[in-house]
Amino acid sequence: MRLEKSHKIAIAIALLTGVWMVSGVFNDDATQAVTGEAPADAPADATLTRVRVSTVVSQDHIRTLSVLGRIEADKAVSVRAEVPGRVSEITIEKGAQVNAGDVLVKIDSENRPELLAEARARFEQRKIAYDSTKKLSKGGYGSQLNVAQAKADLEAARAQVSGIERDLKNATITAPFSGIVDELPLKAGDYIDKEGAIVARVIDLTTMLAIGEVAERDIHAIELGGAAHVRLPDQRVLEGAVSFIAKSSNALTRTFSVEVTIPVPDQSVSEGMTAELHLPMHQVVAHNISPALLTLNDVGAVGVKTVNGDNVVEFHPVEMVSDTEDGIWLTGLPHEARIITVGQEFVTPGQSVSVVEGELKTMSDVNAAPNSVLNGEGN
Repeated sequence: MRLEKSHKIAIAIALLTGVWMVSGVFNDDATQAVTGEAPADAPADATLTRVRVSTVVSQDHIRTLSVLGRIEADKAVSVRAEVPGRVSEITIEKGAQVNAGDVLVKIDSENRPELLAEARARFEQRKIAYDSTKKLSKGGYGSQLNVAQAKADLEAARAQVSGIERDLKNATITAPFSGIVDELPLKAGDYIDKEGAIVARVIDLTTMLAIGEVAERDIHAIELGGAAHVRLPDQRVLEGAVSFIAKSSNALTRTFSVEVTIPVPDQSVSEGMTAELHLPMHQVVAHNISPALLTLNDVGAVGVKTVNGDNVVEFHPVEMVSDTEDGIWLTGLPHEARIITVGQEFVTPGQSVSVVEGELKTMSDVNAAPNSVLNGEGN
C-alpha cells in the first residue's frame, strides 16, 4: 500500500534529519554549523554556516490528479440460457480461456427435433393449401377471404418452424467473445427452469478499465482522451487514456465517475484490484525536486529553503502538484531557485550562509552527501 503524500513528506524530513545526526557531520565544520563558532585559525567567513545548494529551474509540467479507484474488465458478460431444459454437457472448466463461438454448455434438446419435423411437415401442407387457394381464387372459385386465411396459416407454420429451429440452436450456448470463463455455476444434470438463467460469465482481460471518482471542483480539468497512468497494488504503472467522464454526479458523494481504458495484452491484471489513477489536468510551471528537500517552518507550513543572490536563507511555502517516480513537482519557488540540499535543518530564514554549489536532486544523493559535503569535498 502506498503512503499518503503527507506521510511521505514527514518521513523524508525525519530521515534527512536523522542522517545528519548519525553520519559524522558533527566535526569542526558541523559544530560550526550548529553553534556558529569557528576554530581559532579560521578565516573571517568561517563563522558562517556552510550549506550545499543546487540550482533548479522551473519547467512546464502537466498537473495530475490522483484518485483511488478499482479495476474492471471492459468486456464482461453474464451468459444466459435462452431456453429451459436439463444441462446435458458442460464442455469447459471455470478459468478456461475460450474463443468467440466456443461451446460452453449444452442443454438437452428433449423432443425438439421431433417437433421440428412435425412443424416442417405442417408448413409444407399449408404451402400447398395456400397455392391451391390462390389458383382457385384466380379462376373465380374462391374468395379473397379464403386466400388471406390460407396465407395466415402458412405464415403461422413458418413461424413455428423458425421458433423450434431457434430453440434447438440456443440449446447450445457459446462464448460471445474471446476471454476467460470467470464463473460457471452449473453442473451437468442441473435443470434450467426458465429463460434468462445465468450459465457462465466471460470476461476479456486484454482491455481493462480503471474507474475512479473525481470531486466536482476538479472534474472540469479532466479531458477526454488525455493520457493517464494507473498504479496497481504491486507498484506496476500502466499507461492508458481517459475514455469516459460522467456528465452527472453521484447523488450521495457529489463526485463524477471517470474511466481510464488500459490495454493489457498479457492479461496480467485482475478484475476487482484497487488502483491509483493519475489523471492529467492543466499545465503548470513547476519545479521537480526530491521530497527529502522539503522542510517545515515555525508554524508547520511545508516548504523549501533556498539561498538568494546575497547568500541569505529564504523559506518558500510550496504546493505539491504531483508525485512521480522521479520526485515531486511543486509550485511556489522562483523560476531559478538555489535550493539548499544539505544543511537546511541547521539554518533559518534571514541567516547569511557560506554556499557550496552542487547538483543534488535525488534522495540517494542527499543521503550520501553529509559525509563529505560539509568538509568542503566533492565540489
